[in-house]
Amino acid sequence: MTATDGGSVTAGDAGAGDGGLGDTGPGDRGLRDGREGPGRGPGGDTVAAVVRQWRAVHPDLDTGPMEIIGRINRCAALLQQAEDAPLRRAGLSRAEFDLLGALRRTGHELTPGELARETFSSGAAVTKRLKQLTERGLVERRGDTRDRRVAHVRLTDTGRDLVDGILPEQLAYESAVLSGVDGPRQGELATLLGGLLGQLEGRLDALRA
Repeated sequence: MTATDGGSVTAGDAGAGDGGLGDTGPGDRGLRDGREGPGRGPGGDTVAAVVRQWRAVHPDLDTGPMEIIGRINRCAALLQQAEDAPLRRAGLSRAEFDLLGALRRTGHELTPGELARETFSSGAAVTKRLKQLTERGLVERRGDTRDRRVAHVRLTDTGRDLVDGILPEQLAYESAVLSGVDGPRQGELATLLGGLLGQLEGRLDALRA
């Protein structure tokens, strides 16, 4: 699985649990154009500044989790905001490409429910995106022979060619985004994030209960 099909995160979603750092709207324009944004301390990121403020207000609380989760959420919001250029040129949102990518990498038909699980999306969102992709001739649906309520979705030849054409360019784009982090550190970061993700995937249901 590449970053291109790991599931979509909106800037609004990324704000949860980050101490008030999820909104990367007009007020954060300084972060996008290289200037120091509001509340950003010299030589530090916005999370460091927020953590310092919380420590001043609640010195008795451990803000360590915020330093990790806040930065993950902030990175996700900023990356989403970057509007992946190769996808934009193809007229696709990242969420739509996630669906196409899931069908391509699994290599077989999937139901809308399976696509929702593969892309970490709601059923309603998948239904809407599939309608748009079907109208563009990128996917096609067929009914189940035993249950009319079940649909099976597959890529058309046009959809498969589009994914195969975009993927190398998208990966090159993502490599450029990460170019400030050298190769060994990228590997370490991937390992650490993989370990965290594995734990969360197994524990989130219990944490929400």
